[in-house]
Amino acid sequence: MGRHPPMTEPIRVLSELDALDGPAKAIAAKVRELIPHGPVKDALSGTWLGHPLHPVLTDFTLGTLTSAVVLDWLGGEDAAPAAERLIALGLLSAAPTVASGYSDWGDAEPASDSIRRVGIVHAAANATGATLFAASLAARRRGGRGRVLALAGGGVMAAAGYLGGHLAFGEGIGVDQTVFEDDETGWTAVLEDAELADGQARCVHAELTPVMVTRSGGELFALSDHCSHLGGPLHEGTIQDGTVTCPLHDSVFALRDGALVHGPAAYPQPAWDTRVRSGRIEVRRR
Repeated sequence: MGRHPPMTEPIRVLSELDALDGPAKAIAAKVRELIPHGPVKDALSGTWLGHPLHPVLTDFTLGTLTSAVVLDWLGGEDAAPAAERLIALGLLSAAPTVASGYSDWGDAEPASDSIRRVGIVHAAANATGATLFAASLAARRRGGRGRVLALAGGGVMAAAGYLGGHLAFGEGIGVDQTVFEDDETGWTAVLEDAELADGQARCVHAELTPVMVTRSGGELFALSDHCSHLGGPLHEGTIQDGTVTCPLHDSVFALRDGALVHGPAAYPQPAWDTRVRSGRIEVRRR
């Protein structure tokens, strides 16, 4: 008989720890207040980059700190100055890394108890690891070595990285929510043409894929209904000036081709071709 891998047990325990909800909800609400929608939010979300910024920054922060630990234990005495500089650089890079991570988690937190609970422990573990590295740096600058403190910090951050991997790959934070839609859907009749008024948006289904169909300025447009950011229902959003605004996090997409106007989404929205035949609206994945 199969069984769950033992490494998933910490995730299960954390996901069921409702004592975390109070502080996590308060922190997430504060994050959303401090990082409102706008250019800073788009920058931290990776809108300009084409995918989330946080994983890129974590590679740099963890890479420098891990390299310092390796130099500490394998580089000999001559490597001590380089290890110290790497720790300082890693700690400096932590600020934007933390900000981008909190921004992503703050958007996703309301959707799932597991995201809320695992995410706050992920953040706390990273803060603990950074504190240990900071203590190591302080010890070095007082003439000590700080190797054990840095090693402990690296171990804590490795555990935090495991939780971060679950948030990305197990919970789908930062993943394009439309990536697994059927991209070979042919022309499918979805709605009577007379049932769609100008300025109205409807959610229909092309086989198994939810599609937002709207008429704006007399033209028909269709986009995948689940927002690429975190799956918000676009048909419930605002249609204005040739765009649709997601009702969850205010990402804006062009109706004509699904191009991303501004985030926090980092991916465009899949567009669908439309036509009217025999009085019925038909759509096809573009």
